[in-house]
Amino acid sequence: MSEAIVLAEGLSKSFRVANKQPGLAGTVRHALRRRYRDVEAVRELSFAIQPGEVVGFLGPNGAGKTTTLKMLSGLIHPSGGRVQVAGCQPQRRQERFLQQITLVMGNRQQLIWDLPPLDSLRVNAAVYGIDAIEAKRRITELAEMLELGEELHRPVRKLSLGQRMKAELLAALLHQPAVLFLDEPTLGLDVNAQARVRDFLADYNRRTGATVLLTSHYMGDITALCERVLLIHQGRLFHDGSLDALTSRLAPCREVRLELRQAHAREAFERFGTVEAHQGHQVRLLIPRDQLTQQVGLLLSRFEVVDLEVSDPPIEELIGGLFRQQG
Repeated sequence: MSEAIVLAEGLSKSFRVANKQPGLAGTVRHALRRRYRDVEAVRELSFAIQPGEVVGFLGPNGAGKTTTLKMLSGLIHPSGGRVQVAGCQPQRRQERFLQQITLVMGNRQQLIWDLPPLDSLRVNAAVYGIDAIEAKRRITELAEMLELGEELHRPVRKLSLGQRMKAELLAALLHQPAVLFLDEPTLGLDVNAQARVRDFLADYNRRTGATVLLTSHYMGDITALCERVLLIHQGRLFHDGSLDALTSRLAPCREVRLELRQAHAREAFERFGTVEAHQGHQVRLLIPRDQLTQQVGLLLSRFEVVDLEVSDPPIEELIGGLFRQQG
């Protein structure tokens, strides 16, 4: 296995915040005697990402995802632990490091609002020392991949949200970074725009071998792009592995839906698994994964089955249930 391009070992971050009580009395007491408390946003987080991987970074609001991305990109210093990205310490903000990474945040923009994106792209090219001919070539190539044309010549304020997001991606990738930190890149986009951004990111990863760490509240982004996910809760790593492994961990059973030619009593199905629902010709069972093949075979041999469907509960429901249990 090659050396990890993103490495976190015991990464932690705490913030000192004012401990102020609400109301006028609280304000007066705080002015006379200030009290503070430490909030741990990230707690001893450890993981390694190999070159070319596309990894999903999941967790509820406040779990520490954005704080982690900011430490990985050098915007804030860790309180503890070690972090290394592309062979550099991010917090040192060396030129060699900045040339190799990019950070895209769905609720932030770098394009100048009243100017066409093309003007901002030329500024970015100058900042990164890209000559005019090479900059034009890269802009043309990325614009074709992102399906951007005349939009590059219209003021940013006149572009749709989806067009702006694609232009933001173009600006972020102009210097051809090796590592992409993407924080909610499809935030607020409609379904079609989300799909186009996903297709672009998948294509860009195939073409360039860039490494991607992606946070998103849209599970469609994660399932479409990421074979591996990191799941954090309250600043701690809960899972590092495949989505399938996470599903198996959170849901040890699979759901089997049956449509029968003839109705049978509920008791007839209790030996095959947990009966979740039973109504006339429709039956819904939960069957342990290691018994699934055997039990489905028995069901098909014992009953006249018109239709059968085997599925996992939606991953967003599983993760949401986990956080509600542990919150």
